[in-house]
Amino acid sequence: APLRLLDLGTGSGCILLALLSELPAARGVGVDLSPAAAAAARRNADRLGLGGRAAFLAGDWATALGGGGFDVVVSNPPYIPDADIPGLAPEVTRHDPLLALAGGADGLDCYRALAPELPRLLRPGGLAAVEHGAGQGAAVAALFAATGLMAVERLDDLGGHDRVVVARAPG
Repeated sequence: APLRLLDLGTGSGCILLALLSELPAARGVGVDLSPAAAAAARRNADRLGLGGRAAFLAGDWATALGGGGFDVVVSNPPYIPDADIPGLAPEVTRHDPLLALAGGADGLDCYRALAPELPRLLRPGGLAAVEHGAGQGAAVAALFAATGLMAVERLDDLGGHDRVVVARAPG
């Protein structure tokens, strides 16, 4: 059966669109708090010929989607601690809005909001994979495990840095 994908904090849509390009039977939804980002993701999907399999919504994660049943949920949420924002390289702050960068005092605010939503959004046995910042993997994994998600594991990026937490919904 075709996979149902969800990208929370979709931004330009690049993660969802990359997955759709690799999974030709999949369909996906991208959600972003910014209406401008959701519109840009829609334009990118249309340019890539993926518009027929992708939908984009502007809204909060908890309220933008009424139901779940997603096979895969991905996210690259804001994870930079607020105090670190002024020290970021100009090429980062020039191109990404503060909303896409600032993760609260410890960088984990979005994960605290996302973790309790995942069991509702995922179908039984569904997979969640989220990117996180340096040194945040253990905390993100603990937040996910506390919601009942299973098989929580951490993956390194190509540079060998702890970068992604993967978890499964029970079932």
